[in-house]
Amino acid sequence: MKLGIIARGRIGASPEAELVDRYAKRLRGELTVTEIGDTAPWPAFEGGRTVALDETGRDLGSAALAAQLGRWRDDGVREVRFLIGAADGHDAATRAGADLLLSFGKATWPHMLVRAMLAEQLYRAATIMAGHPYHRA
Repeated sequence: MKLGIIARGRIGASPEAELVDRYAKRLRGELTVTEIGDTAPWPAFEGGRTVALDETGRDLGSAALAAQLGRWRDDGVREVRFLIGAADGHDAATRAGADLLLSFGKATWPHMLVRAMLAEQLYRAATIMAGHPYHRA
């Protein structure tokens, strides 16, 4: 299953970008990262599932996220896109159109750090689904 992070804004050359790249490489081509401008429309999507990272979303643990991705994979979903909004988050239409709203807890996180955290969680989910000991749970 292909995974995509679509994020508003530019991460540039930074320690956070290095982390995102590290986990993308570990996922061996299954993760793509796309940056768009703060006011640009979201790319058009056909099929697959959309997850919007949002403070009002569900706070899923790593195993629960892996289980959700596994259910979608087993149902034949070929692609899951994760949307990271700009500083003001997502508009109502984006939230309403998402298959899942996902939160990383009650704290407010910098967008660059959220990308790195999400990339790591996607790698962790892949290792959980594969039975790899990375998660150690």
